[in-house]
Amino acid sequence: MFARIKKSGKYQYLQIVENRRDGQKIIQRVIATIGRMDKLQAKGRIETLVRSLGRYSENVLLILSGQSDVTSYSRKTGPSLIFERLWEELGIKKTIKDILVSRRFDFDVERAVFLTVLHRLFVSGSDRACERWRRDYEIEGVDAVSLHHLYRSMAFLGEELKEQEDATPFSPRCTKDLIEEEMFVRNRDLFTGLDLVFFDTTSIYFEGQGGESIGKRGHSKDHRPDLRQMVVGAVIDDRGCPICCEMWPGSTADVRTLIPVIDRVRKRFRISRFCIVADRGMISAETVKELENPDRGLSYILGARMRKVKEIKRDVLSRGGRFKEVYPEGKTTKDSAPLKVKEVWGLENRYIVCINSKQARKDAADREAIVASLKDQIHKDPKKLIGNKGYRKYLKFNRDTVTIAQEKIEEASRFDGKWVLQTNTDLKAEQVALKYKELWQVEQLFRDIKSILATRPVFHQRDETIRGHVFCSFLALVLRKELNRRLEAAGLNFEWADIKQDLKALQETVIEENAKRLVIRSQCEGTCGKVFQAVGVALPPTIREP
Repeated sequence: MFARIKKSGKYQYLQIVENRRDGQKIIQRVIATIGRMDKLQAKGRIETLVRSLGRYSENVLLILSGQSDVTSYSRKTGPSLIFERLWEELGIKKTIKDILVSRRFDFDVERAVFLTVLHRLFVSGSDRACERWRRDYEIEGVDAVSLHHLYRSMAFLGEELKEQEDATPFSPRCTKDLIEEEMFVRNRDLFTGLDLVFFDTTSIYFEGQGGESIGKRGHSKDHRPDLRQMVVGAVIDDRGCPICCEMWPGSTADVRTLIPVIDRVRKRFRISRFCIVADRGMISAETVKELENPDRGLSYILGARMRKVKEIKRDVLSRGGRFKEVYPEGKTTKDSAPLKVKEVWGLENRYIVCINSKQARKDAADREAIVASLKDQIHKDPKKLIGNKGYRKYLKFNRDTVTIAQEKIEEASRFDGKWVLQTNTDLKAEQVALKYKELWQVEQLFRDIKSILATRPVFHQRDETIRGHVFCSFLALVLRKELNRRLEAAGLNFEWADIKQDLKALQETVIEENAKRLVIRSQCEGTCGKVFQAVGVALPPTIREP
């Protein structure tokens, strides 16, 4: 039985029609003609009829007449649908629940942690802000989670364990370590192995004290030496997958952390072969000596300080030899400028000299612009140049005069577009260069970490809650990198800002009238549909009952 429009002359009539089988034929029989459409619509009788029939149906489309009170609310659903699936498939949900088996909390800790992680992905900010933020999002199981539950969850993640066998002098073993190790075991098929890992650090400053011991003053990468800070290090495999994070007081120098962290990671994840790739800030003579200790069996690829190491500055960069052009895997000369590399042996060390031609041209152009500006400034007010580091390195200061030092300009040109690597591996020079170049991608990852970790102000006053707070940011990074991996596998390359905007635009609106409820989904915009396909999540129906 259905409704149809019957045209007769210049008018249209609404009819109720029934289909009936007569042998092999389907015959339509008009049950009733309701009336002329123009008159029915003018008086609102179609809606009245549908509403009247709706009283006898359990599955009915809600018709709003404006004759009764209607309530409605909307919530964003895209973020939780996508990242809940990744949360489960990476085993994070089950891992946290397994660890909680022996604990008796009066609330759902796993849901509180997921809420915090999702908040870091889309907005970042404090846990206090997270409690307010969740109001606009549809997230399963978080309605009963309050602010003090979030604080207790952070303390649980950063809680020190009784067993401290793999702890470092500046980083105790915590609950979050158990989660990282179990995640690695569950997802080891996603990794190529840990033969090669990248390690880098960033710092986070506190407006307040920063816990009992983790907040200390030290070298500030944020140029805020007046504030207490903590240092966060992350270990990432050569596919860009985060493995674990380390946290220690802000007074701890990077060169002191490399060896203890390597030893700790090898024990925690039971790694036999291990090649560390790290930036020049990690290098010290003592560190290299420890890396080359035969008992450790470690390989390394380290950035070298070209201007400060005499052997490199005077000998390695001056050594003759032919450069070889190298392209990243899958790239050709049409895609990007080649990287030029050559191998040079020092007295004891193996070096790889690398040149990026595009960067070399940029360095030369920047220097020429500075020198041109210098020539103009010298004639105007040379005293102003003394305090400018960018200018001062190209100047020669006499008692009464300031002149441009041509020899300094020529010396600086030796370093255009170059960097030097020190390694004890038996990899080919081009392989060493490309692996280190991947560290630049990791540094981009750390810029992502920096933005995700920018959760100031941090209201926590205890070390364990601070560690849990930062670990949730690390879990947010894990989810984001897994999403990127799946998008790349699907041949998609979207900006993170576009993904966030389009996922947040996917909403469901609940409308209720006279005890009838209807859920309407908004249109899927931009990248949203492709993201759902890449993750393997089905879009909710456009209209459904709650």
